[in-house]
Amino acid sequence: MFGRRRGMESAGSSSPQTSATLKLPPTARLLSCRVLDTVHRPIRQASFEVTDPIGRRIVSGETDPFGGFTAAVAEGEYRLSVTAEGYTPFHGVTLVGDPAQPGTGEIVLDAVEPPILPQPGHWELDPTHSSIGFTARHIGLARINGRFNTFAGAVRIADRMEDSSMHVIIDAASIDTGVRLRDDHLRSGDFLDAARHPTVEFYSERFIHRSGSRWAVAGALTLHGVSRSVTLDTQYLGLGTGMEGEVRAACRATAELHREDFTLNWQSMLAHGIAAIGSSVDVTLDVQIVHKA
Repeated sequence: MFGRRRGMESAGSSSPQTSATLKLPPTARLLSCRVLDTVHRPIRQASFEVTDPIGRRIVSGETDPFGGFTAAVAEGEYRLSVTAEGYTPFHGVTLVGDPAQPGTGEIVLDAVEPPILPQPGHWELDPTHSSIGFTARHIGLARINGRFNTFAGAVRIADRMEDSSMHVIIDAASIDTGVRLRDDHLRSGDFLDAARHPTVEFYSERFIHRSGSRWAVAGALTLHGVSRSVTLDTQYLGLGTGMEGEVRAACRATAELHREDFTLNWQSMLAHGIAAIGSSVDVTLDVQIVHKA
């Protein structure tokens, strides 16, 4: 049975409404569920996974805007896991096809306390314990993983976290994909043009709380002499203490960039016979900041 639940968690047969729109194979049954918080509000985009008793994944996905999901599976015993940002994960067992368990189940997730936010003041990015990396595709095939080796930054934490700001400066010439020929080309005028635009900069004055430890950091990214609005999907990881007693805070942030937005010349790159990097680039920042008195 499911752990914390309301109603029944599995269906032995389809309801009249379902059967009017979905015809199941004779051996199939419906596993249907809604995911709710403690005040009975639906939790949308919660991740769920159904596995068999030995751990093989049967189906997975996200809940709909009403917190629900439905899966057609064979009769039998299944494990169900549900996770959502800001909530305690759920893990339970259900029997699908048991006539004693008709209907739709409801799983209630308990909210967890978000991590304590950094105290107001000036914080500096610690490049020794931080990284700025990216992933792209090479001519649509293998993935290229790279990083920038030299960068600096500062964060001003305001009394109200949403009013905070940050500024990160990256040395464009420090790009490193592990291949010298490719890196030289990425520094050239075809791509970053590091001689004319030696830095990549991100500046934000807008922190938006989404849920739990999830934040959106919206700002302007200046690359190749062009500025565009970029939002970092950020997970705040909490506070810690360094070996010298200094207070640290950590976060992980991601964003997707498109080279065309920054006038990076793909056709010129093809003309040179080096399709160095794809049009879409995924950027990942793992950052630690240190509080400065």
